[in-house]
Amino acid sequence: MRYSRLTDRIAGEGAAAWDIHYRALARQAAGEEITVLSVGDPDFATPAPIVESAVASLRGGATHYSDVQGKLALRQVIADDYRRRGIAAGPDNVIVMAGAQCGLYAAAQCLLDPGDEVLVPEPSYVTYEAVLRATGAELVQVPLDGEADFRLDPAALEAAITPRTRAILLNSPHNPTGQLIDAETWAAIAALCRRHDLWLISDEVYAELIFEGEHLCPAGLPEMAERCVVISSLSKSHAMTGWRLGWVLGPEALIQHLTHLALCMLYGCPDFIQDAACDALTTPPVELQAMRETYRGRRDAACAALAESPAVTAIRPPAGMFLMVDIRATGLSSQAFADRLLDEEGISVLSGEAFGPSAAGYVRLSLTVEAERLAAACRRLAACAERARDAGAPPALSPTAAPEADCL
Repeated sequence: MRYSRLTDRIAGEGAAAWDIHYRALARQAAGEEITVLSVGDPDFATPAPIVESAVASLRGGATHYSDVQGKLALRQVIADDYRRRGIAAGPDNVIVMAGAQCGLYAAAQCLLDPGDEVLVPEPSYVTYEAVLRATGAELVQVPLDGEADFRLDPAALEAAITPRTRAILLNSPHNPTGQLIDAETWAAIAALCRRHDLWLISDEVYAELIFEGEHLCPAGLPEMAERCVVISSLSKSHAMTGWRLGWVLGPEALIQHLTHLALCMLYGCPDFIQDAACDALTTPPVELQAMRETYRGRRDAACAALAESPAVTAIRPPAGMFLMVDIRATGLSSQAFADRLLDEEGISVLSGEAFGPSAAGYVRLSLTVEAERLAAACRRLAACAERARDAGAPPALSPTAAPEADCL
């Protein structure tokens, strides 16, 4: 039997990147002691008041069809939060979706046509390629320099613009590197979008997990509201990854198009989840600040545990829940090192190459276990790297020489 061409466009390296994570989970399920640092799923429980709000809503009968665009009360709360940050927004500028991933996919479907180009700094989150290719558009990678801690250079974006460029997709705080885009860089990017008539898609799911610096939403910059699409969720900030509650903020016309798409695809998010989300945003649980400080402490513990090793170097992130570790001194590729680390030490991390060729020679680990266990895992990671280096593994490929097969 024949399948659509879409099935080819949504598979590939991005989907295969998770293989090591699934191997780790299988070994853990078989009873092995595995430290899973390969996924960004918070290890915190969803704060109790949010859970109780959902339970009360369920018991109150919120089990029927919901507003396809999202409950007005929730959209109003989301819009109010953006207005407090200086962004002109109302409930008609918001649609509630089943998580940020769903919001990103839907936005891409309503913004892009086959043959369009979308500029994406790489390394980048592994699903971006499939999301964009599902529309027939082309992801154009804009390399970030690991020697500059993967900070974004607007000049590199401008150099990649062609007559086919339709949008720029950015993620700040950034997954996988935890870097923030500062105000000066945002202003330069906004100027690019205005000058070249581009959409700016801003993935902001880690905006509440900042340790140093501050988050800036580009929709509030001059003349950007009509060309900016903001995607966010409660998954990371509120430890609600399994609740699948996110949203898209954008021009009213786009929200109408997204509502038409949701009508034939999603048909609304469950009412009881939206009620809980509304309460979570209206009365933020006290646990949120504690979770943020815990991530900061874990980052510091991991960096301290890796600091003395001659075989690895950690890039200290100002935000997020991930840490990029340079393992090029081992002489192994990122994937080979990740495989060895799981086999020898029972620790799963993701290969940097899964996020793009510029991250060849790096691995990404998640700050999703308690600090003591994380520090111990980092010391074992460093020991594994030192053994590989001392064994004289073949020279690793440089990021610029990564093979085509490793590209997203």
